[in-house]
Amino acid sequence: MTQGRAFLIVMDSVGCGGAPDAEAFGDAGSNTLAHIAAACAEGRAEKGRSGLLQMPNLDRLGLGAAIRLASGAATPGLEARPEGLWGAATEVSKGKDTPSGHWELAGVPVPWDWTYFPETVPAFPDDIVAEVCRLAGTEGILGNCHASGVPIIAEHCEEHLRTGWPICYTSADSVFQIAAHEEAFGLERLLKLCKDLAPMLHARKVGRVIARPFTGTPGDFKRTSNRKDFAIEPPSPTLLDWVAGAGRATHGIGKIGDIFSRRGIGKLHKGKSDADLFEHLVRLGAEAEPGSLTFANFVEFDTLYGHPRDVAGYARALEWFDAGLPRFFAQLKPGDLAIFTADHGNDPTFRGTEHTRERVPVVGWGAGRRDVGLCGFVDVGASVAAHLGVAAHGPGRSFL
Repeated sequence: MTQGRAFLIVMDSVGCGGAPDAEAFGDAGSNTLAHIAAACAEGRAEKGRSGLLQMPNLDRLGLGAAIRLASGAATPGLEARPEGLWGAATEVSKGKDTPSGHWELAGVPVPWDWTYFPETVPAFPDDIVAEVCRLAGTEGILGNCHASGVPIIAEHCEEHLRTGWPICYTSADSVFQIAAHEEAFGLERLLKLCKDLAPMLHARKVGRVIARPFTGTPGDFKRTSNRKDFAIEPPSPTLLDWVAGAGRATHGIGKIGDIFSRRGIGKLHKGKSDADLFEHLVRLGAEAEPGSLTFANFVEFDTLYGHPRDVAGYARALEWFDAGLPRFFAQLKPGDLAIFTADHGNDPTFRGTEHTRERVPVVGWGAGRRDVGLCGFVDVGASVAAHLGVAAHGPGRSFL
């Protein structure tokens, strides 16, 4: 009998509310999926789409039920009787960011407190600024504050092109971001700057140094797909390491390679958009080896619609993703398992522009009808390992 495969698919930021510690993060009341569904039902998300939120494929597996379990919120448009595996997961790591969520889903909670930069101007200590200048060969930096990527580039684009100084900024996440023009500053120079700076910041428990390249001119610039994250390494072996260590094939789709510092990943599959990444997922549904793990991240829910607080755009992205799933399911084989989940929330109806602390849905194809209830992020990794017959080395417990 051919050994079943596993597909762990993270819909970045697609939270479902109800995190018991949301108030401690300033996020009490946030609920990405429920609030999008409500906005659609109330006619507040009509741009490029219309009516109730339409996600019949994931809802049939149990998406609406997972939202109601996590938060008790109404789910107009998502009211199917579950036919798949469904539940909701709660995070214990002290963060609401990409590394924390993904590592814990892969069985490894973060054992330290992340370093965050203060909401002051300047935001960065003098020694970090001096190191950026030394590595970049410049006399200063621009920005040095909390900001969103597009506005900070718009503010400093002209001066950046005139001086060559990198644009440095942060957010509510544990990140240090550097934006620079691909031609005028140089893409390879930007990537090297971020790579060389990363060890200093990782030693201080800053989660990621992110290169944010852009092209164009002041008033007419565009961020490119050549973004690269230099993330701190997980503190112990993750699900990817467990599976690779057992001699199995592993595939990473999207920014999984960056998040896990390429540890435990046999092959990376990248693209310029989530549409490109979805084609990789469909292809691997057909081609991935018996007993293999495919770990995917679809980031545009978060980057294009969550942070900019674009409710209609977020709803369109959810509906586009769901509409493509029958193509993926058609490639799966008996014995395969596909789990859809998220790493945190990013409620586009909420105040601010940052991630929100939420539970996340856990919805599965290939395990029959199964109510797994409230579980931990770490239980997702343990369950995938159990499905593959691989020993788990983290604190999670399989819900299979």
